[in-house]
Amino acid sequence: MSNQNDFNGFFKGTVQFFNRLKRHNEREWFQSHREDYESYVLTPARSFVVDMGERLKQISPDIKAVPKINKSLFRINRDTRFSADKSPYKTNMGIFFWEGIRPKMECSGFYFHLEPPNLMLGVGIYMFPKQELHPFRKAVVDPESGEKLSKVIKSISRLKGNEIGGSFYKRVPSGFDSSHPNSDLLLHKGLYAGKTVPIPEELYSAELINFCWKYFKALAPLHLWLVENKIGFF
Repeated sequence: MSNQNDFNGFFKGTVQFFNRLKRHNEREWFQSHREDYESYVLTPARSFVVDMGERLKQISPDIKAVPKINKSLFRINRDTRFSADKSPYKTNMGIFFWEGIRPKMECSGFYFHLEPPNLMLGVGIYMFPKQELHPFRKAVVDPESGEKLSKVIKSISRLKGNEIGGSFYKRVPSGFDSSHPNSDLLLHKGLYAGKTVPIPEELYSAELINFCWKYFKALAPLHLWLVENKIGFF
């Protein structure tokens, strides 16, 4: 007998909620549709975090999957303090499973991003904190870990639709060899891989777990490399 909290998919109403929020991004509208947000977004998202987290533990037993807002569930309220766009709400759903002892966004993890009409899945770290940059760069040029990362990047890049992200700097940092085979990775401010697809039919059933699992598993070597090299642990 399945548990009533088992994940059985999101709803058509989940997508409809975000589409309507795009047209009515106002506090009054959101407050009057808060019940829809709870029923169509938060409730299934919490179940997804639990079930997807259990599956991801097959890759990383220490992965953190916490079905709470500001933990695995990103808050829907936007921080508008320094933005010209004063829209109060995000029109997407973000879910993150992370591994490390630093704040979650400074750790590697598995990311789920629903923003109708698309779904994006990603793995890695969006932006390294300053204190992680040097350890990352040392691992990039280390003969053993550097060669392993190069193979991981090449393998992921061969998968259709994947994009490697995080490149930012224009010059190889001082103290590192610009002719090194991995010099392009020394330009990174973060390291992640992701793929964006039209919302699949699996979104509306328990099969979404398998859909995400296949992709996360294919990209897991990048996460495991970051964890093995303790990025996000100091």
